[in-house]
Amino acid sequence: MTENNTETQNVKTSDKISTDTDDSQLQLVSFGVGSEEFAVNILLVQEINRMMTITKVPESPDCVEGVINLRGRIIPVVDLRKRFDMELTKHVESSRIIVVEVDSRVLGFIVDCVHEVLRIDRNIVEATPAITSSSVDSSYIMGIGKLEDRLLILLDLSRLFNLEELRAIDLSTKHAGGSTRQAA
Repeated sequence: MTENNTETQNVKTSDKISTDTDDSQLQLVSFGVGSEEFAVNILLVQEINRMMTITKVPESPDCVEGVINLRGRIIPVVDLRKRFDMELTKHVESSRIIVVEVDSRVLGFIVDCVHEVLRIDRNIVEATPAITSSSVDSSYIMGIGKLEDRLLILLDLSRLFNLEELRAIDLSTKHAGGSTRQAA
């Protein structure tokens, strides 16, 4: 699928969050990877795209699937299944690339599906237990949201990669001829 016929769902924070934000609530984008349901703060999500052509970059970190050209901008794409050491599967119709900002870098994350944008009360989020049922390293987890019928793993994107890994991602993007830094 080429970029020109890729359906894009723009997530604009101005459309999603009112100016009188309530600090007792979190607004999140939830998505599935494997059998787990994750969520990230909506303020970090720039857009959500259908799968598109991903260009492999030699000598990239293992979890980096490659790069995409998103409206003239080269963005590294991380497969969260690889990052979380989950069983690898082929991408399906529901697979998406969530474009996020991590430590002033724009990255794409491949997920199995995007569920919804939701608002939850902070008081239903519990600290990460020492042992979690998730295959995800608990250092990446901000907390566990207890919803009526499911648990929601809240990811801390600033802890998803260490500095060395971020530098390796930057280097792979430079090899592809682009930059992950946002223009000021």
